[in-house]
Amino acid sequence: MHSNKIYYKISEVCEITDLKPSVLRFWEKEFKEIRPFKTTSKRRLYTQKNIEAINKIKDLLYNKRMTIEGAKRFLKEENVSEPSSKELDLEFLKEELSEIVKKLREI
Repeated sequence: MHSNKIYYKISEVCEITDLKPSVLRFWEKEFKEIRPFKTTSKRRLYTQKNIEAINKIKDLLYNKRMTIEGAKRFLKEENVSEPSSKELDLEFLKEELSEIVKKLREI
């Protein structure tokens, strides 16, 4: 990664994170942790902190298999204190049980 850069274009962030631009644009709307600077011509410029947040969200959604709402709650709680892996597992289980209950109520 180019640590001497202050801002990264969306194409560079896509290459770094292995995500499509549409995914990044969608996540910007969903997660307050990703707020790239927008130029007057509406070009997105991401910081290193944005890229770190994107990688964290990608891990929560793709590897930990959390829902978007679960990832939002996790990130909010993480700002207060760093959860242990046991707490992360419990959060994942709670989220999954919540989804099951929701589906059962629809039946």
